[in-house]
Amino acid sequence: MSLARNLAGVAGAVLAAAAFTAPAQADQAPPPDVRPTIIDGREVDSAPWAARLFVNGRETCTASIIAPEWVLTAQHCVDGAGDGVSFTIGNVDQTQGERASARPGGVYVHDTADLALVNIDHAVQTEYAPLGSPGDVRVGQTVQTYGWGATCTDRPEIQCQSQILKVADVNVTDIACSDYRGGTAVCATRGDGIPAGGDSGGPMFAGNVQVGVASTSDRRENTAYTNITEYRAWIQSVAGV
Repeated sequence: MSLARNLAGVAGAVLAAAAFTAPAQADQAPPPDVRPTIIDGREVDSAPWAARLFVNGRETCTASIIAPEWVLTAQHCVDGAGDGVSFTIGNVDQTQGERASARPGGVYVHDTADLALVNIDHAVQTEYAPLGSPGDVRVGQTVQTYGWGATCTDRPEIQCQSQILKVADVNVTDIACSDYRGGTAVCATRGDGIPAGGDSGGPMFAGNVQVGVASTSDRRENTAYTNITEYRAWIQSVAGV
């Protein structure tokens, strides 16, 4: 889409509740009238559940570890990546943390939603992201979005990816809108920041539980996160959590 794009770092940014189109690439510059304005937000001191996703060694997306050998992210972050998916886990600095790779054949994607689960090659001992249930996210709620994505809107996203994990507050406007693939999503508007390229696949937290996975954004005012509270049965069937 011209404004709404999916959030994969060098593979795309989080949407708006309206029209979705094919993902834009992160090396495309945004419209020239958009000025620097996770864009804004703030840096995170600790996030033991955080995972930075790499495809063939190249930083692309954000993710969360939800069990010793399972990482949750967006489908569009791993689409076509095969077994070339790896992570750094448990450190807010994307260059640090424990390293893990996808097991051969260990990438599982949902049939209709922008969700993926990755079975990693060894158990990582950390604090895992607790997953929310229906009712944990509500319209009108202020929630938190996390990611290592772009911090600018005035130049290509790859030029301003954050080394340190950032968080931004956003305001929930809908809990049954659509993600990039037409799945059920939580839509929100900008609070003190907005997700952008590289934040794809990253978590949305409502209180102390994860309720969403970053799917699309217009990088200015609107974002959509796949509503994982609607997909707990699928996550349970694949990852057992």
